[in-house]
Amino acid sequence: MEFETITSESMFQGKILDVYKDTIRFANGHEAVREIIRHRGAAAVVPLTENGEVILVEQFRYAVQKDTLEIPAGLIETGEEPLTCAKRELEEETGYRAGEVEFLFDFYSSPGYCTEKISIYLAKNLIPSQQHLDDDEFVTIQSYPLEDAIEMIREGKITDGKTIAALMAVYATEK
Repeated sequence: MEFETITSESMFQGKILDVYKDTIRFANGHEAVREIIRHRGAAAVVPLTENGEVILVEQFRYAVQKDTLEIPAGLIETGEEPLTCAKRELEEETGYRAGEVEFLFDFYSSPGYCTEKISIYLAKNLIPSQQHLDDDEFVTIQSYPLEDAIEMIREGKITDGKTIAALMAVYATEK
């Protein structure tokens, strides 16, 4: 679709995201305002043990005011490759390193208003290491057979979008 950005006004500059109000003009001459969240992106990883269990992190998420079960994930640092971020987050959050990491897919978390792209990886041949949590991270490590994790999605016990997409992709390929 052809359009032209007429104005782009910064509304908020934050630690993890920036908010802009853009005025755009379509090829037919119609103008519209779009509120956009610009995000630097993230990477996430499904740690899969040799006996077919997935390692998830349980953590309190302030925005939704509840504990969530998620795959390890984090923001991509400036200049960092998504694969490097995924490996870093795996070790920081779970205390495991991966002997093998496979890229699964990229997706946009909410492309109607946000630029956040998340790169998803599968980690196998896990090697015990050392957990390195940030000062504001409080996580509990949980492991579940992959089939049980899929059932937890159906039961509404796993509600995080990236985790659902990643687990379903792994389930489809590992079966």
